[in-house]
Amino acid sequence: MMAAPKVPSAPKEHTPEELWGKYYMLTKELKKFIDKEDIDEFLELVKQRGTIVDMMRASDDDEYRNTPECKQMIEEIVPMDREIMYKARRWLNRSRRRNATVHAYDLHGIQPVGGILNKKY
Repeated sequence: MMAAPKVPSAPKEHTPEELWGKYYMLTKELKKFIDKEDIDEFLELVKQRGTIVDMMRASDDDEYRNTPECKQMIEEIVPMDREIMYKARRWLNRSRRRNATVHAYDLHGIQPVGGILNKKY
């Protein structure tokens, strides 16, 4: 099992270029791990990307976002995000169906087959 790349801890001040670069890299990694259905690593990357988003919001620097470089990056990120969301929902729905199927065979309040044999007459 390949471990998810960890976002290195760096000084508190990050440039918007660095934050967007990390966001882009984490988005590509999310896509890779959801494709492999490695959900533990996927969730770790979601958490890391959330931290980057919080840092981006805290920086309040919208100048970089309006540059052609950032707009190009966003154009690449948007379809990846859509694909990731679709695959994550599909995985979640499939997991729920499997779980429901397993629980459908639980015998709550029902005498199991052969239970009558345990009865003393």
